[in-house]
Amino acid sequence: MVRAFRGESVHKVDTKGRVSIPAGFRRVLEAGDPNFTEGLNPELVIVYGGETRDYLECFTMDSIAKIDAKISRLPRGSKKRKALQRLYHTHAHPTSVDETGRLVLPAKLREKIGLNGEAFFAGTGETFEIWSPEAYDASIGDGGEDEDFDPDVDPEVYLDGEED
Repeated sequence: MVRAFRGESVHKVDTKGRVSIPAGFRRVLEAGDPNFTEGLNPELVIVYGGETRDYLECFTMDSIAKIDAKISRLPRGSKKRKALQRLYHTHAHPTSVDETGRLVLPAKLREKIGLNGEAFFAGTGETFEIWSPEAYDASIGDGGEDEDFDPDVDPEVYLDGEED
């Protein structure tokens, strides 16, 4: 059974960047971490890159492995592969949930998305997003991206049509 991140919630962020993850999201992270066993903390990858992104995208270990496989099928040295590697490898923060069900978001990530005081969690199926509540509200109704390569768009558009 594939578990999905569903729902939305707002959680307080303390001055050290600690924020509680919704309980249902923690269960999905556990199910999506092949190394998880009871008593351990599930791992995840937070992607923060992309000039047009004003949110953090959080992946289970299984989900990021699927992305890695798609990237590895692209021609080495291609602009699309380089853009995706930059987003999913370079601009990524591997981490784990702590013993109390929280994430510690480094200052760099909080500053990137303007996170102060509260974080908005949005389930998006295979991933979940962390937004400042104001940025999420402002994003409602935005249009999609162009599928041709454009260095000014989110490189994630290049995953469309790739085989698993």
